[in-house]
Amino acid sequence: MSHWDRFQKYFVRYPQIGFSIDISRMGFEDSLFTKMAGKIDHAFKAMKELEAGAIANPDENRMVGHYWLRDSNLAPDASIKKEIDETLEATLKFAADVHAGAIKAANGQKFTRVLVVGIGGSALGPQLVAHAITPANPPMAISFFDNTDPDGMDRVLAEIGDGLATTLTLVISKSGGTKETRNGMLEAEAAYTKAGLDFSKHAVAVTGLDSELDKHAVKHGWLARFPMWDWVGGRTSVMSAVGTIAAALQGVDVRQFLAGAAAMDAETRSRPARENAAMLLALMWHHAGGGKGLKDMVVLPYKDRLVLFSKYLQQLVMESLGKEHDLSGAVVNQGVAVYGNKGSTDQHAYVQQLRDGVNNFFATFIEVRKARDVAPLEVEPGFNSGDYLQGFLRGTRKALSDKGRENITLSIEEVSAFTLGLLVGLFERAVGFYASLVNINAYHQPGVEAGKKAATDFLKQLAQVRGTLAASRDSLGAADVAASLNIDAEDAFHMLTHLAANGAAKVAEQGVTPAGDRFNAS
Repeated sequence: MSHWDRFQKYFVRYPQIGFSIDISRMGFEDSLFTKMAGKIDHAFKAMKELEAGAIANPDENRMVGHYWLRDSNLAPDASIKKEIDETLEATLKFAADVHAGAIKAANGQKFTRVLVVGIGGSALGPQLVAHAITPANPPMAISFFDNTDPDGMDRVLAEIGDGLATTLTLVISKSGGTKETRNGMLEAEAAYTKAGLDFSKHAVAVTGLDSELDKHAVKHGWLARFPMWDWVGGRTSVMSAVGTIAAALQGVDVRQFLAGAAAMDAETRSRPARENAAMLLALMWHHAGGGKGLKDMVVLPYKDRLVLFSKYLQQLVMESLGKEHDLSGAVVNQGVAVYGNKGSTDQHAYVQQLRDGVNNFFATFIEVRKARDVAPLEVEPGFNSGDYLQGFLRGTRKALSDKGRENITLSIEEVSAFTLGLLVGLFERAVGFYASLVNINAYHQPGVEAGKKAATDFLKQLAQVRGTLAASRDSLGAADVAASLNIDAEDAFHMLTHLAANGAAKVAEQGVTPAGDRFNAS
């Protein structure tokens, strides 16, 4: 079969929404759809049950309802539909009132900036939206506390400067107990207080009902509170209040964003596998990685505004699919690693390895057909910058294909609220389908919880190390501290070094090896 024939056979387009997918440069056999028919049918059935409100997250006994956020008519009961509709309306009205000056800063001026305090899905989604589809001159600037790095927060606050007086802060945490977000909230509150501002008059909570954060916001009379629900995971929350408030405040057409996802949902809800873009993505992931995630996915969007899309997909794909056990309890160590930058920057970065190095990946190109909104400028006779961007996309794709490096191409007409919504919707459904194909739970994250527990243990031990050092008249080494507290000596060394680097201890003596280092209380 010529490649032209294969392209026509495996090129799928949805003209009504301006989208296409080309899987012809993946090296699967034509028999794939027959061999996978049973698993495909199971995945379609599982998705239908999930959307109808079945318990799709058995580990936490939860429904999974992010598809309802863009079409509340899918919600399994009237009360959930009502919550979705009312929350969306409330977020949009809040943003409109802020823009109109009906809701003002404590000094009586209009809000001019937004500070989002969150981590993971509570920041990645809003960051993607902010970078990709906000107007060139948005009605409000936006900044993020998306880590517990104090230096990072200091830099954000320095950038905001005197603008803090007209900055609205959104604190986003479903449980309300996420420590990174809690820390960011306290750092923000301290900055407002230092500036002589009442934080509560600038603060908005997006959180679960009766969570720690919700109770804190009520107690201190925050400006507003919006709900998060246990049936929406953080990595699929961008179309809930988590994403809609920040987006609306920046002038994004939120309804079009939701409409794009709903349109992709509609296209991939009932189409057969060969015409179903989300199932085709899931099948290509399965094919490329042998059903075990043996190859990484490199995401290459050829548009500056989509540079954060790979970062967004890292959480959506890797947190959903990176699982030790399948639904039967068997050890499977599943996952699909994701990384990427943007074209044609990637051509000057890591495409050299992709073409000539270890073949441990497949590429996903994202083509944006429309180059710009204004008339093109010729950069040489007959050619403009957009021609070159298209040339580099096609050239890189061909260079990889010629070396047997598998790749997929997704195409959209332009970057807009609608098309970003359809891309998010596409990958969300592909993740759900792939999880069914390999029989895992895509909607929990036990590994994340394990990391949080280990961090909590570390902090408890750090307090003990600080106390031991303070109580000692002599300088102590890591082995001394470890022996007295019955903890690991290397852990003790790192704790002592951390304390010394941050003014809570002093290095009394530096040995030839870490074992010879001695520390005193500061």
